[in-house]
Amino acid sequence: MKKEFTLDFFGRKIVVETGWLAKQANASVLVRFNDTVVLSAVVMGKTPVSQDFFPLQVLYQEKLYSVGKIPGGFIKREGRPTDEATLAARIIDRPLRPMFDENLRNEIQVINTVLSVDQDNSPVMSALFGSSLALCISEIPFDGPVCGVVVGKIGKNFIINPTVEELEQSKINLTVAGTKNAICMVEAGASMCSEKEMLDAILFGHEAIKTLCEFQEEIISSIGVSKVELDKAELDTDLISLVNTYAHDKMLEAIQIKDKLESYQKVDEVKQETIGYFTNMYLEDESLNDKLKQVNKILNNLEADVVRNLITEKHIRPDGRKMDEIRPLDACVDLLPRCHGSAVFTRGQTQSLSTTTLGAIGEHQILDGLGIEDAKRFMLHYNFPAFSVGEVGRYGSPGRREIGHGALGERALLAVIPSEEEFPYTIRVVSEILESNGSSSQATICAGCLSLMAAGVPIKAPVAGIAMGLITSKTSDKYTILTDIQGLEDHMGDMDFKVAGTRDGITALQMDIKIKGVTKNILKEALAQAKKARLEILDVMEDCIKEPRKELSPYAPKIATFTINPEKIKDVIGRGGEMITKIILDASHVKTVNDKDAVKVDLEDDGRVIIYHTNQDIIDTTKEMILNVVREVLEGKIYTGRVTKVEDFGCFVELWPNCEGLVHVSQLAHERVNKPSDIVKVGDEIVVKSLGYDARGRLNLSRKEALPKPKLDDKKE
Repeated sequence: MKKEFTLDFFGRKIVVETGWLAKQANASVLVRFNDTVVLSAVVMGKTPVSQDFFPLQVLYQEKLYSVGKIPGGFIKREGRPTDEATLAARIIDRPLRPMFDENLRNEIQVINTVLSVDQDNSPVMSALFGSSLALCISEIPFDGPVCGVVVGKIGKNFIINPTVEELEQSKINLTVAGTKNAICMVEAGASMCSEKEMLDAILFGHEAIKTLCEFQEEIISSIGVSKVELDKAELDTDLISLVNTYAHDKMLEAIQIKDKLESYQKVDEVKQETIGYFTNMYLEDESLNDKLKQVNKILNNLEADVVRNLITEKHIRPDGRKMDEIRPLDACVDLLPRCHGSAVFTRGQTQSLSTTTLGAIGEHQILDGLGIEDAKRFMLHYNFPAFSVGEVGRYGSPGRREIGHGALGERALLAVIPSEEEFPYTIRVVSEILESNGSSSQATICAGCLSLMAAGVPIKAPVAGIAMGLITSKTSDKYTILTDIQGLEDHMGDMDFKVAGTRDGITALQMDIKIKGVTKNILKEALAQAKKARLEILDVMEDCIKEPRKELSPYAPKIATFTINPEKIKDVIGRGGEMITKIILDASHVKTVNDKDAVKVDLEDDGRVIIYHTNQDIIDTTKEMILNVVREVLEGKIYTGRVTKVEDFGCFVELWPNCEGLVHVSQLAHERVNKPSDIVKVGDEIVVKSLGYDARGRLNLSRKEALPKPKLDDKKE
């Protein structure tokens, strides 16, 4: 039976419809946020799967019909998810996942289909709302509801779910998700806002989240579906005691080895030795395989518990550092001589090699998605090869990790990238992770910033990033915040809190947690500790390179920018591109416009002309040729020109390339001229005066008007 529920949320209407669409799923809801419409459906597998992890899959499916577009290409169907769709799925997954019992083994899928998009009303937040509600009204065990909002700030005022126009003016673009009681996911970009501003924005957003959670609770109460009891991957308590007794001290010793690979190897040895011991113990037991699976799981839990207890109870980190201590830092630039900019940033056993490449504005990335932006001129790409962690692995197209980390780095640096008017280049930063032991995304931000400065990109200020962690006690209210978490602390901890920014404020923020939420005090403490670390890292970066270089690499395209009358753009292009092609070929001394040495010319609708080439002489020649095309002959002005052709009725004079006019025989001299060839010949330079254009657009010139008038005595003679 169809049911409908409505909420007036900050002046906009949220309508939820249930009971009539996708009825064979475990549950589905249609969420209308003004004209944005998203269908969220959830399905659970009938039987447990054999994996030893919780099998949750969250999808966010963009349909181009939702914004009135037909897909490009030959197939005319939606293809692989765009980067934006992948990031949206991550945003929904991250707050949902902690709300499940990690011991569940039934496969669960959450599928969000975007059916209609009003750009001022976020389909991602609508999908998160629908995902949570569908799970809550289904029989699937889920400890929700969870909701999210976008927070902006204009002036002194915070705004919930700002419009596109408001976001353009906003100092903060914050996505925050949580339950009624706590915050469980944060994603933000900002224009160097303070820690206090960011904390206030998060808390402001949480108040709005409480309203949405209460709305979901009303719907859940109305529909009233009971949850099903599922088998869980439970462990034998006696076996837990036996394994802990045998392996605890050995595991403690292995974890405290400072070198990552050596420590991991020792931990693996402890696990193998323990499994061997219990294999012999239960050799005659019919359930040997099941026992050994449990032993392996108990060992993983033991590893996590040892790390947790070391930090929360004894305040000892696995590698011996203080709670707020950063691993050794190192930075250098100019590793790669032919790149426009390159840098290596190392923090402990995490290392990023980043490069910056400058290109013409026309080389921007074209976006084919649901957003209003169709292109972007600044890109950051993140690559994570398996060798960076000493493993073999598959290599192919980027996955969710690469896309997510790249987007975070891009957001952090975007706040300091100069505008197109200040620096008319397309900018691509690529981070190659060469070594990883925690927080490679933040190393990417540091290395990427260094490479930008080395390339001469006039960024507003250097940006550094740091990852904070949280370890909570299972037996008390104690918690510990860690600066610069390494891989083990990230894997075993409760929070991954990444903060990037300049000396003046935050430019990007991302928080993921494994527990059900964090409090205001934890966030405040983590932000303060992150600021201290960020300033330490910036000191090291600025010792390497103080500010952006004033000169670009000799291998980077040089540039000339000027403005012409927008109405003249068609003249520069010419019929079928004939004129601009001729200019490029003649100025570059190449055979085709595809030649690698051909000059690049961008013509903007507002009349801006941008010319790129590594050779300044070629740029100057191209500029002169374009100016000659658009140059206008002013009536009454005197010019010096070259005779190109002599006819019985007069001669043709070229004032500059592609600008030619006729001097009629009657305008050649003050006295009568019988034959123009008596006065001029081809190649002569003569002065002429412009008489303007005739009705057919032909330029008329006069030599007579440009010459001094003869004296009266001369005429008598």
